[in-house]
Amino acid sequence: MVTDPILATGIMIVAGFFMGEASHRLKLPRITGYIIAGVLMSPSLLNVIAADTVSVLDILTPIALSVIAYSIGGSLHLPELAHLKKSIAWILPLQAGGTWLLVTLLLVLLGPLLLAPDGATISSYYLPAALVLGAIATATAPGAIIAIIREVKAKGSLTTTLLSIVALDDAIAILFFSIALGIAVPLAGGGAISLDQIILGPLAEIISSMGIGAAIGLGLVYTARLVRTKALLLVVVLGAVLLGAGITEALELSVILCNMAIGFVAANVSKRGELFIIINEIEDAIFALFFVLAGLHFNLDIIKTAGIAGVIIAVARFAGKYLGTAAGARLAGDPGVLRSHLGATLLPAAGVSVGLALLANEALPQLGAFILNATLASVIISEIIAPPIVEKAIISAGEAGADESDN
Repeated sequence: MVTDPILATGIMIVAGFFMGEASHRLKLPRITGYIIAGVLMSPSLLNVIAADTVSVLDILTPIALSVIAYSIGGSLHLPELAHLKKSIAWILPLQAGGTWLLVTLLLVLLGPLLLAPDGATISSYYLPAALVLGAIATATAPGAIIAIIREVKAKGSLTTTLLSIVALDDAIAILFFSIALGIAVPLAGGGAISLDQIILGPLAEIISSMGIGAAIGLGLVYTARLVRTKALLLVVVLGAVLLGAGITEALELSVILCNMAIGFVAANVSKRGELFIIINEIEDAIFALFFVLAGLHFNLDIIKTAGIAGVIIAVARFAGKYLGTAAGARLAGDPGVLRSHLGATLLPAAGVSVGLALLANEALPQLGAFILNATLASVIISEIIAPPIVEKAIISAGEAGADESDN
């Protein structure tokens, strides 16, 4: 059992590489191999890396998510967004709202069969838990999506729309989660529902996170003008990304929204492609570390205690994302390729969902354990099942690069 974080990091990268290659040869996304490598080495299975060491390595998660979010923000260009505004306006709320509704309804209906603690009622237990779990389920994992897009060299209307939806999805998830929590806390504790807590709090978090990111993005644009070498450009970009991550973590704001804003401002103000090409050179290592680490959080006990709830959440979430996206694309008059394939590309769930579940665990102590375990179970299911579905959807849409086999 490895307890040294540096040795553990080396093992994660090497194991991730070999499992990623094996996965690729089996016509699966590399990140599936990374996740499986982590699951196999997790404390619950082979116990290669100690649980305490996994906790220490969790510092890598916001760093990796920051780089991924920066890349997604940089893929959003104002002319393309203007062209897609009708699609985004329909698809974004319908896929998120549909997911929240379906997950909440199923858990309210099936909750008494899953968990029946003494004194539990619909209004004080099952409904507040279902509302929060449904809101958490709306979040989409940008890491898995951007990794698969890079791997298959995807490009086209589906990919552009997907990146736009993913970039905005976490803002919607934070808003929905705050609304759900604002209703769930008084329901569970017998208090009064506060409009400020439901609406103003999440809006302040979203605006603050993106405002900090926009300011840092402008600073990055002007600083990059002084740089003449690729090596120094990487220093400047990573400095901006980590600065945004550090500030937002300290202020308990959204790391993802902040770094998406940094990338968005850099892409649309600078028009300098090197600000993102330079990040592409280190992304594979970041993906390997991030997804192996995600797999290391696999917990067999969680699957045993909350597995049924996790399956219900995963199934309802998949249905909500797919049906909501198809309905939105149809109302927007989008081509059939979006109606048929876009929903499947929004299935991954990971870091943001777990982060929101941890917040719920603190805010709702009487429901927190169930919410956290059910979320973790659904995320584990999603991490294993979703990546191959996303890759197949992109390939079926005809947007994978011709040289993907050489990747």
